[in-house]
Amino acid sequence: MNGFPWLTVAGAVPLLGAIVIALIPGLPPDSAAADRRAREALAKWLALAFSLATLVVVIIIAVKFQVGGPNYQFTEVYSWIPAFGVHYALGVDGIALVLIAMSAVLMPVVILASWHDADSDRPAETPAEAAAPKGRAKHSVKTYFALMMVLETMMIGVFAATDVFLFYVFFEAMLVPMYFMIGSFGVGKRQYAAVKFLLYSLLGGLLMLVAVIALYVYSTHSAVTGHHGSFLFSELSQISLSPTVQKWLFLGFFIAFAIKAPLWPFHTWLPDAAAASQPGAAVLLVGVLDKVGTYGMLRYCFELFPSGAKYFTPLVIALAVVGILYGAIVAIGQQDMKRLIAYTSVSHFGFIALGIFAMTSQGVAGATLYMVNHGFATGALFILAGFLITRRGSSRIADFGGVQKVAPVLAGLFLISGLAGLSLPGLSTFVSEFLVLIGTFSRYKLPAILATAGIILAAIYILWMYQRTMGGPVREQVAGMKDLRPRELLAVAPLIVLIIGVGVYPKPVLDIINPAVRVTMAQVHMTNPVPAHPAAGFTTTAAQKGTAP
Repeated sequence: MNGFPWLTVAGAVPLLGAIVIALIPGLPPDSAAADRRAREALAKWLALAFSLATLVVVIIIAVKFQVGGPNYQFTEVYSWIPAFGVHYALGVDGIALVLIAMSAVLMPVVILASWHDADSDRPAETPAEAAAPKGRAKHSVKTYFALMMVLETMMIGVFAATDVFLFYVFFEAMLVPMYFMIGSFGVGKRQYAAVKFLLYSLLGGLLMLVAVIALYVYSTHSAVTGHHGSFLFSELSQISLSPTVQKWLFLGFFIAFAIKAPLWPFHTWLPDAAAASQPGAAVLLVGVLDKVGTYGMLRYCFELFPSGAKYFTPLVIALAVVGILYGAIVAIGQQDMKRLIAYTSVSHFGFIALGIFAMTSQGVAGATLYMVNHGFATGALFILAGFLITRRGSSRIADFGGVQKVAPVLAGLFLISGLAGLSLPGLSTFVSEFLVLIGTFSRYKLPAILATAGIILAAIYILWMYQRTMGGPVREQVAGMKDLRPRELLAVAPLIVLIIGVGVYPKPVLDIINPAVRVTMAQVHMTNPVPAHPAAGFTTTAAQKGTAP
């Protein structure tokens, strides 16, 4: 262990919060409504307190992180299952750190935004859902927020794990709380969406498990591990595998990550799951859980199987470009607000995959920054859409109109979040999308040119949605809509500040990301392309080839 176990503490705090919330004594069915609401409020405040405590721990980790220091910091390695070389091993580089920080920021925001999502006396989303058997179930509030806390532990663990088996455990375990958050607390076809989400994820997980076992078997014949099997990432990344073996193992990991991401054509579970989730759960699903897929591509597919990654790069880039265009085009035709946002994420994840497999420092750095910025921008958009849906009692875009005249603050923040979704210059997603396209164009010009069409399509689906919901005459059902309450404003304000702040000054985040990107590029033995016609008086040195902007 390298010093104080900060990463273990960061993961243990929300888990402790889940246990404390679960131990809140229940009330008999005939108890007074005031007593029930008091117990529910206690569960909410405990969840908020533990999520803020986790954020404080993560901030301490970020402050103590040494930019330019060792690649992996705050490392912890303990033998877990000695017979199989399994370790409880944690550590973060710049890429993992920014994703953990994003998760820690989103959780208290989601808790504040979800304050009434699981209330026992809150009606279903629409009158039709209230009457239908498939409608929203009424479960205990403490269970809902305890599941959120467990999920946060899993999210921190999956990004911090440096043992492949431990990563797999967190990768699969995080499905459980999300399954119940969709299936038990969702709306509409929640059970169908939850089962579809689980089956898709389990299929990918099983493929990855086969690849993990095969990787362990090959490690037993490697001098790097002393001819003893190991799951430590630092040892497995040094094992020499034949190109054929790398191709097969790459596919086992990549398909699991492509489903999780979700990359086209493995995306079909996402719109159903996002539409059936409560808005807060949708933020965690799209904003954090899906990033595990793209993070896994960058961390495990690249560094464990560099030869396999290079072999399949043309295929992945083709899938990414199709995903960018397909997700944007389908989003334009959506009539449901949550499904529209979900399809925009399919398009955005295409950009992230494109930046990763461009295998340039600009592309990889941009893709990593895109993961963070997408979490904040789409998180804000889902939360504000949830406020709209709660007020109107419908998620259909056609049921809105004229909201900006009766709720100008809500409409204004919705516009900023939407503009971030279309990567408007000055907002955070523009920086990451620009880096992705520049990094891709330097090596793959045609895919980069085709991907730029996604920017035009994004302007169509975002501005058209805003026009139909916020503009025009005030509909009768919208006339009495209230603007954001202080709690709701407090929930979304940090995300708006980050969207604008990182858009104006992204350097601190890129400074953390870039050293890890350089190490990853070196592991894959890739350098930036040398310009065919460098400007007069300028040359590209070997040292500059591997540096990110």
